[in-house]
Amino acid sequence: MRIIGLAGWSGSGKTTLLTKVIPRLVARGLKVSTLKHAHHAFDIDQPGKDSHSHRMAGATEVLVGSANRWALVHELRGAAEPTLAALLRKLGLVDLVLVEGYKREPHPKLEVYRAAVGKPLLHPDDRAIVAIASDVPLPAAGIPVVDLDDVERVADLLVRHAADLDAVLADLVRA
Repeated sequence: MRIIGLAGWSGSGKTTLLTKVIPRLVARGLKVSTLKHAHHAFDIDQPGKDSHSHRMAGATEVLVGSANRWALVHELRGAAEPTLAALLRKLGLVDLVLVEGYKREPHPKLEVYRAAVGKPLLHPDDRAIVAIASDVPLPAAGIPVVDLDDVERVADLLVRHAADLDAVLADLVRA
């Protein structure tokens, strides 16, 4: 299993790029999973559904299964937010995991940069950034820069720079 992230400021287009690149990676025969960091509270089940009622009643974990999918919701109930390393260990075996967010973690990352956001580049302050997908030329970047709309080249960079899970976990533990 290999890991690479997409990092960038809010509004830079990380999710949009992921939704374009995932089908290209799958078409190459790769099994792909994603891990997304949320900076806010979120719910994947809805009030009125049995799973929501179970969780609201105090269940720590609620697993919902069907013929099409299964989902596990784990309520932290005041416990600390799990680390990226802990969450990576929970994923099933795939070829490539794309991590959205966790921009301060030391795993290899593709920076998604959009000039109109008005924020500075994360690179060169983050040595884990291996390439940049940008909507403007960045001749002084010092690392590969690809056009944000060149989805095939973005896919190539993600595959080329993804790191082995064990190496990523070792870096995360050291950080």
